[in-house]
Amino acid sequence: MWRLLYTLAIRAAAPLILVRLWWRGRREPLYRRRIGERFGFYRDAPSRRPLLWLHAVSVGEARGSAALVRALAAAHADHELVLTCMTAAGRETLKELHGESARVVWLPYDFPGAARRFLEHFRPRLGVLVETEIWPNLLAACAALGVPVVLANARLSEKSALGYQRWDGLARPAIASLAAVCAQSEADAQRLRALGARRVAVTGNLKFDSTPDERKRAEGVDLRTRLGRPVLLLASTREGEEKMLLEAMPAWDGKLLVLVVPRHPRRFDEVALLSQSRRSRIRVPSAQDRVHLGDTMGEMDFYYAAAGVAVIGGSFVPRGGQNLIEACAAGVPVVLGPSMFNFSEATRLALEAGAAIQAADAAGAVTEALRILADAEAGKKMGAAGRQLCDAHRGATRKHLLLCEELLTGPARG
Repeated sequence: MWRLLYTLAIRAAAPLILVRLWWRGRREPLYRRRIGERFGFYRDAPSRRPLLWLHAVSVGEARGSAALVRALAAAHADHELVLTCMTAAGRETLKELHGESARVVWLPYDFPGAARRFLEHFRPRLGVLVETEIWPNLLAACAALGVPVVLANARLSEKSALGYQRWDGLARPAIASLAAVCAQSEADAQRLRALGARRVAVTGNLKFDSTPDERKRAEGVDLRTRLGRPVLLLASTREGEEKMLLEAMPAWDGKLLVLVVPRHPRRFDEVALLSQSRRSRIRVPSAQDRVHLGDTMGEMDFYYAAAGVAVIGGSFVPRGGQNLIEACAAGVPVVLGPSMFNFSEATRLALEAGAAIQAADAAGAVTEALRILADAEAGKKMGAAGRQLCDAHRGATRKHLLLCEELLTGPARG
């Protein structure tokens, strides 16, 4: 009954979904391409090889799952990989990370017919959903067609768990249908078990297994050397945060460069109004530039390497924060805002290790960031602590892969 009501609701919303796609396509044209895939219609011929499927909804999940995708490809060279996503930026990131080694398509919206068409077209032997991706109709179709599904790198905040509990009749059967869950922490595992997950293993966070792109890292170091001035990075900022943080800056000393990298490409032009230059047009900011916009995709390793300290966005508005692990892996001191519930375990670990500092508000974060920039020894110590933290928590990819292998020991489906 609950799933029927859910299906009727999303069917009623279908016209609005199409309008939203077209509207977002004004700034990101990729949203207007291959719309048929959103409803389970695919142009490309079905694979003749056995196939593995991984879903990464957007950029963070695409980058965080990169090591697992490579491990699956190496372990199953005779299989094809199909990678699905929901956002334009996520699709671009998947193509950039994996090129022609995997097929990248849209995951259809969660209509029963669309989900079945997707599965019947690709006929995967195994599905991997990254982080908290619970689609009731898709999971029901997987169960009906005998496709085991793993929830990888799973996280569930207390707030999200309460939301699922309110829709228990819809969420519980979907979560219970998962073949396995790889939870980031014991707290995540407990919340998922309480919602009906049956086979749950604590495997750690896949993002600790990510390694910086050495070419991009070298480019960032080169830029920092050429600038010869302190660089404060505002990383993966969300709506309203750029203005909030920039207004908290003291009067310009003629040296500090603030490098702003918004979380979503559709906001690049908006944030450009707060900047004197942007990377897509000028590679090296002039000495007169106070704010430089990072408006290119796939270059976070470059931006972190160019910075002396990173303030992590999404944490000064109630969004739960963005990925701080990338900054730690790059050896950059990290400053966080108060809202980090999406990365609660990684935040706790980074604070305990001395790799990060958490501030109560934007003004406090700017004060801490400037203090770190002024104290080279403190910054070096925090950066080293971040690298050591990442090294100590690697291994989630191997644990995920072992569990996937267990589920693949049966005969290929389809």
